[in-house]
Amino acid sequence: MDPVMEYWRVEWHHDFGGEPVLFFHEIGPDRWETRRVQGYQDGRLLRADAGHEAGDVLLAEVPFGDIADVAAQEEFSARVIDRHEFEAVWRRARWPASGSGGHPAGGQRPAV
Repeated sequence: MDPVMEYWRVEWHHDFGGEPVLFFHEIGPDRWETRRVQGYQDGRLLRADAGHEAGDVLLAEVPFGDIADVAAQEEFSARVIDRHEFEAVWRRARWPASGSGGHPAGGQRPAV
């Protein structure tokens, strides 16, 4: 039997040019992120997993908490999605080129 995975869709409401505005997370039963897709205002979808990280497209460095804590933050809209929705986005996303990204100094990232 497969472990129970959780899937999140998080919108990040901000004015940081070039930063992702949408995140899709696959979270394992141990609360560690196993796959991620980042969506950008220009329509790009970039993905990461344990074997493929580059630039600013990385898995979280800490285990995830509760989605309600993320959703309670004013700059985020967050909800649990099903595996099919995550897989559809994952298939459309591309691996980032090495050195992609561009997180500005002092910019925020979604709290997990």
